[in-house]
Amino acid sequence: MGKPNTQSLIGVYPGTFDPITNGHLDIISRAIKVVDRLVVGVAVNIGKEPLFTIEQRVQMCGEEIETLQNSAALRTRIDVVPFDKLLMDFVDEMGARVILRGLRAVSDFEYEFQMAGMNTRLNESVETLFLMASEHNQFISSRFVKEIARFGGDVTHFVPRRIADQIEAAYKKLG
Repeated sequence: MGKPNTQSLIGVYPGTFDPITNGHLDIISRAIKVVDRLVVGVAVNIGKEPLFTIEQRVQMCGEEIETLQNSAALRTRIDVVPFDKLLMDFVDEMGARVILRGLRAVSDFEYEFQMAGMNTRLNESVETLFLMASEHNQFISSRFVKEIARFGGDVTHFVPRRIADQIEAAYKKLG
């Protein structure tokens, strides 16, 4: 029998998180069962024209993850880190060997499959691990949450109350 591997397994869960949803938190709560340290990478991603600034998104993620950590005795360290570079460069910078991605529906699979293939070409030592969204979170997306909120709909079924309040405030500010 060989020597046990004492190296920590670091995973990166990347996304725009504009805003963080119950679906994201579901994936995070399940990802921490797989890795020793989870880096929630908040992407700048100006192509998506986010509702919130990178600083606001990092803060929102941090607050919700702190709530998650306080509600359970977690062995996994979770860090929230903004990034504005190629994902594989960020993963390497974080010392990670796993990228965690959530899948909501079959429609997500093709895009995620292509991205995982490209990432493997860039760095074959990093694995992509797909986690299926829990049944009650499969339809949640940040885009739909923002659309519902923009027209005055109740989004508290899809995001934590604190996030719903911030979305409402952001749309009021926009007019």
